[in-house]
Amino acid sequence: MKYLFSALYLLFFLLGCSNPADNEMLLTGEVKGLKKGTLFLQKLEDTLFVSVDSMVVDGTPVFNFSDEIISPEIYYLTLTFQDSSNIIRRLQFFAEPGTIDIQTTLNHYESKAAITGSRNQEKIDEYNRLMKRYNDQNLELIEEGLAARMEGNDSLSNELQDQQRRLLKLKYLAALNFAKNNNDLEVAPYLMLAKVYDVNVNYLDTIYSSLTPKIKDSKYGKALESLIKSRNK
Repeated sequence: MKYLFSALYLLFFLLGCSNPADNEMLLTGEVKGLKKGTLFLQKLEDTLFVSVDSMVVDGTPVFNFSDEIISPEIYYLTLTFQDSSNIIRRLQFFAEPGTIDIQTTLNHYESKAAITGSRNQEKIDEYNRLMKRYNDQNLELIEEGLAARMEGNDSLSNELQDQQRRLLKLKYLAALNFAKNNNDLEVAPYLMLAKVYDVNVNYLDTIYSSLTPKIKDSKYGKALESLIKSRNK
């Protein structure tokens, strides 16, 4: 009987160690091409980057971090080098409980990172693809506007500026619609705070009202509520 209890205790212990806690994030990944440097797991607190953990890379660019996530939020995988270059690279991702994997390279650290395991990050990537269409159109209008001004074509220049203003409105409406369609994820209030915080407060209030109770009680949900109250004063 004594050996049976010992075996059962060992089994429960191993099962407990193999499964992360409900609110724990396990971050794994690799920075291909990195030989020497230091990786930091960071987040923002009152506009300051705070390091949660760090590891020195010396030959093997594989990393593992963990942290308790009370409410899903933006974290950063920050890379610095052990020389006098003072170069700092920050890869932003949406942290949430569970296992998240980041695969990237030294040469394209931020631009071509593949991040999996985070539902909010999947939506951020989807949002960025949506916004890229508007940004590309805006760049085209800027180039056409510069050409019109160089040619002295004021009427065309004014028309292009009007098109830019209309495009900006469409871009904001697309962001609002995207947040409303994802009202059960923390990405919704985050986008309102980070991307369209300066829209009419009534739009912000509409999005906040559409959030599920769980998201209203999240870090970004509470921050959005505070922003609306301050704008209404």
